[in-house]
Amino acid sequence: MTVIGNFKPAGLAVLAAGAALALAACSPTPSPAQPSPSSPATVPATGQATTTASASPSASPSTSATVGALVEGFPQQLLPLMPNATVVSSSFDKSSAPATAALVATVAGPTSAVVDFYTKALEAQGFKAVPGDSVGAVASKDFVRGDSETVNLSVVEASGVATFTIGANVAAESAK
Repeated sequence: MTVIGNFKPAGLAVLAAGAALALAACSPTPSPAQPSPSSPATVPATGQATTTASASPSASPSTSATVGALVEGFPQQLLPLMPNATVVSSSFDKSSAPATAALVATVAGPTSAVVDFYTKALEAQGFKAVPGDSVGAVASKDFVRGDSETVNLSVVEASGVATFTIGANVAAESAK
């Protein structure tokens, strides 16, 4: 087996955070009568519950994350948002070494369209695709650049909507 690059603890954290975000995006929302004990919920006049996330005890103080939008400073040149995609959540930490960025989004269309878009975007920046296109039944593609920069893309499709998670561990100067 050939090993390409070394995963750093921050890289594994981004992958774990991306997986957790993807699972959270697929999890049912608690009803107003049963809010989650770890996050307070309020019910506005519209009757829909809103949730305020609490800080993660393991998150770096310089990590920024948001739900429903690209977090301020998100490296859009490195990880562009696919056209017509809707952001579920995003995070970014430029102060870590390597810098880490993660994006969870949805788009109407097939998995192959998401993989094609990000393969072209990343290869244009010098990333090389690693052999392999899935982990079990989940489309998953890894990319490397140099000895220490990695990007992972995972896509799950249901009812014509592709939900994708993309996480990057790159040199701070690459996170633009």
